[in-house]
Amino acid sequence: MLLAIDQGTTGTTALLIDKNLQVLGRSTQEFPQHYPKPGWVQHEAAEIWASLERAVTTCLAAAKADPRAIKAIGITNQRETTCLFDRAGKALHPFIVWQCKRSEPYCAQLKAAGHEALFRHKTGLMLDPYFSATKLMWLFDTYPELKAAAQKGQALFGTIDSWLLYRFSGGAAHATDATNASRTLLMDLDTLAYDSELLGITGVPAACLPRIGKSSEIYGTTKGLGFLPDGIPIAALVGDQQGALFGQACFDAGECKITFGTGCFLLLNTGKALKRSSAGLLSSVAVALPSHTHYCLEGSAFIGGAAVQWLRDGLEIITHSSDIEALAATVAETGDVAFVPALAGLGAPHWNPLARGALVGLSRDTGRGHIARAVEEGIAMQNVDIIEAMAKDAGAISLLKVDGGAAGDNLLMQIQSDFAGVACVRPSMTESTALGAAALAGLAVGVFENTDTIKQAWKKDRVFEPKLSADKRQRQRDKWQRAVKAVQGLAGSQLPIQAKTPASSADKT
Repeated sequence: MLLAIDQGTTGTTALLIDKNLQVLGRSTQEFPQHYPKPGWVQHEAAEIWASLERAVTTCLAAAKADPRAIKAIGITNQRETTCLFDRAGKALHPFIVWQCKRSEPYCAQLKAAGHEALFRHKTGLMLDPYFSATKLMWLFDTYPELKAAAQKGQALFGTIDSWLLYRFSGGAAHATDATNASRTLLMDLDTLAYDSELLGITGVPAACLPRIGKSSEIYGTTKGLGFLPDGIPIAALVGDQQGALFGQACFDAGECKITFGTGCFLLLNTGKALKRSSAGLLSSVAVALPSHTHYCLEGSAFIGGAAVQWLRDGLEIITHSSDIEALAATVAETGDVAFVPALAGLGAPHWNPLARGALVGLSRDTGRGHIARAVEEGIAMQNVDIIEAMAKDAGAISLLKVDGGAAGDNLLMQIQSDFAGVACVRPSMTESTALGAAALAGLAVGVFENTDTIKQAWKKDRVFEPKLSADKRQRQRDKWQRAVKAVQGLAGSQLPIQAKTPASSADKT
């Protein structure tokens, strides 16, 4: 058996599979998000760990599995979320989530200093608070004692995968893989190593950084965990979106997927060629195997399924997230209503961290169904922005593989196909992120001989073909673009945040 741990933004999933990629057990356990200030998002390490332990325990119980039969563990994770922890594995601060905008002033400072082109060329990324390095700059500026500890190697940096690996291995392994390292703004895509010039500019000490390894390799073995026995190989680390790309069997250049999770993420495998975007997309490592490294183009929309959670928890329009499909289906169209899901800023290709979400075109006739459908259309339409940008960089996309929790929403998948004008293929196993981590772990320990074995096990569930006419599709695009323009105008009127703010007791809490 192979155990995959998918540590996501709103919950942790444990997935147990066999050598035929058949699911033996699964469990997802949610944990709280914390919003101490507008635009800030953070996690408590203890809550993440508790959700992970519950997920693994209930997964094994559901499968009636003996954990001693686990051949290997694969870990996949929310990528850019930033952690500093001590040599005992204890978190030194609330983890700063990838959605958090607190480091926007540091991005502005780097741009003003003329560093944007350098970072763009070396890392393939934008200077945006999305990525880890500027979050570290904020931490080190706000808490100088953390920087002093990092310089001595007493405070260790990592994305969530590094922290989990450290704790799983009893402190024996402080490492990450190239897919996660490529999201930090600190790794050179050409060399797959940390860049000394970028470390100097950001002030991040090399002594605190994890070793960069492969996505599929044995990093260590479990030690000292109460819920798993000692000695199980930890054999894969991979960022969640790259894990989904691998789990969707997109092993060849030109294959792409879109994951509908907390956010929406479209990745296109560009093979061994590092393709740099001129249309506002990101370049990253798709997978780093012992035999080769593949790169990808990526477009990230920060809010996807999180918009449905907002309807559920914020507006209380629905009771369960799954209720949105039936509610949205009560109306044939939204009329003039449009929703821009910029609840955490606009990602690719706009890159406006100050943008905020908006419902526009409301009238006295607007009902719950119109709002629910507008949310589904907004999720799909922001993905079309990314698809069109990708077409500029790499040619038109003819097929989209879809996965993630919201991929089970048939109406949303049909809307996505209609708005994009391409077929959307849903696999029988939509938890592609965890599946990819398990498959990578299986490769490392010999459960799978090669990727062909994995590709043969991939099965499709349903194909959604576009049904919307070209005229109607264009009218929808026009409505969406007017709404985005309005949001961008409002974002431009927001006051900038000061870069250096004295740390208060509330901040430390």
